[in-house]
Amino acid sequence: MKRILVLGCGSIGERHLRCFQKTGRAVVSACDANSALTQRISAEYGVEIFDDASLAMAQRFDAVVVCVPAHLHVRMSLLAMQNDSALLIEKPLAVTLDGVDELVSTARASGRYHAVAYVYHAMPWLLAAREYLTSGTIGRVLHVSLVTGQHFPTFRPAYREIYYTQHETGGGAIQDALTHVINATEWLIGPITSLYADAAHQHLEGVTVEDTVNVVARHGEVLATYSLNQFQAPNEMTLQLHGEHGSIKVELHRRSWSHLLRGETTWTEHVTPPLERDDLFIAQANAYLDGLEGKPTPLSTIEEAVQSLKVNLAALESARTGQRITIV
Repeated sequence: MKRILVLGCGSIGERHLRCFQKTGRAVVSACDANSALTQRISAEYGVEIFDDASLAMAQRFDAVVVCVPAHLHVRMSLLAMQNDSALLIEKPLAVTLDGVDELVSTARASGRYHAVAYVYHAMPWLLAAREYLTSGTIGRVLHVSLVTGQHFPTFRPAYREIYYTQHETGGGAIQDALTHVINATEWLIGPITSLYADAAHQHLEGVTVEDTVNVVARHGEVLATYSLNQFQAPNEMTLQLHGEHGSIKVELHRRSWSHLLRGETTWTEHVTPPLERDDLFIAQANAYLDGLEGKPTPLSTIEEAVQSLKVNLAALESARTGQRITIV
């Protein structure tokens, strides 16, 4: 059994705590400065609790799940590594590049397993689509389009009271939602090398950060478009990848992936049976524990998350300046 500390017990921290418990492979503890919150967590989940991060991490857990607001990720991750703990860091990795080089070099030197919690990497339909893509059946990918959105208040009713309200703490559609689909697409076809972003606050009540984004990007020679909003009625995501010999379609809301080769007239669809909301996070927790045991996992590396951070920053800069940004 691995000893896991969940650092930060907001909604995503509590989900990680619950899902690591459900693996049956970990003894979980929790840390948060909000004593009322940790008392509830202790009573509900029966876990050891701390209200001081330094004292908690001095206990030398096998791994720390970093769920504090994004502007604190680097500092808390470095502290955890000073105490010889491995890391699972919530997305986005950070909100600036300050300290990121030190984080990467320290992580590499530690010899421990570290990952970033981009949960799309645990989706069975995306994993299957990636395997099919790497088989080369559709040939070289030439064009990608992604359209996604949801009614954010339905899924995060407290969005006005959390990190989401400010870019400085990881808020806004680009850092909160777009980063998931960008990271997943880069995992499929490689990194974005340049982009133009148009973003605005269109409708979401009670905030001023952007809730709508359109991005035109290049992944090297691959052309891509991304469209996202956080107020539409349907909770849907459709990703299409078009290659020399055929196409792949991933539909998150249908838990499906499909392929259509040139000359065919009907998509061949593969659907994953219905899942409970925690199932993907349990799969992610199991994958992370596999990584601690030295087994291969599909989870996002810190280096991949650094690239996704650079995309976030480039999109924010492009939206501010109206300029196309090259990512290096």
